[in-house]
Amino acid sequence: MGRVAGVILAAGASRRLGQPKQLLPLRGQPVLAHTVAVARRTKLDPVLVVLGHAANQIRRQVDLTNLTVIENPDYAEGLSTSVRLALRHLPGDVEAIVFLLGDQPLVEPAVVDRLIEAFCERRAPIVQPRYAEGRGNPVLIARALFPELERLTGDTGARPLLERHADEVLLVDVRAHRRPADLDTWEDYERLQAEFERARRGDTGR
Repeated sequence: MGRVAGVILAAGASRRLGQPKQLLPLRGQPVLAHTVAVARRTKLDPVLVVLGHAANQIRRQVDLTNLTVIENPDYAEGLSTSVRLALRHLPGDVEAIVFLLGDQPLVEPAVVDRLIEAFCERRAPIVQPRYAEGRGNPVLIARALFPELERLTGDTGARPLLERHADEVLLVDVRAHRRPADLDTWEDYERLQAEFERARRGDTGR
């Protein structure tokens, strides 16, 4: 049985925010530090982090010890360049990847591990969580579809594969957890801060 790797995609330029969203403070730590902490608490092995914009700042402010850190010089050309670059750095015994977005720090480690367990049981080419709010991230992609990931272009991740292989997606019920939101605007950031504060008080069951 091969390993399931984690790839944290954190190379974006955060154009809508005007500053690196990976480094926005959240409960005393940068946003990306929380996403990295999630990955460390899962069965993912190895964990790769793809950096691009503000890579030197991120290295200084986020503990990336024992992770495989890759710098993407082509990050401005879109998310697909980070996906393709990560594939080229995977060990040969990796059988699947779970893609984590660097700006989704509220992903639960239990959700990631449930995707891994479901893949090991069913060997589906794509495994995706289904929250009470609907489908969401992170998504697991099996090695059989790596060639299709290699052909991605532009500012897109695995979405084209989910559409192309819709009838092969294994949905995992994780309704006990809240679907993680994106962080693209200042309004998103304010909501994220509020949710973290609620979680600290234990109001959300997280």
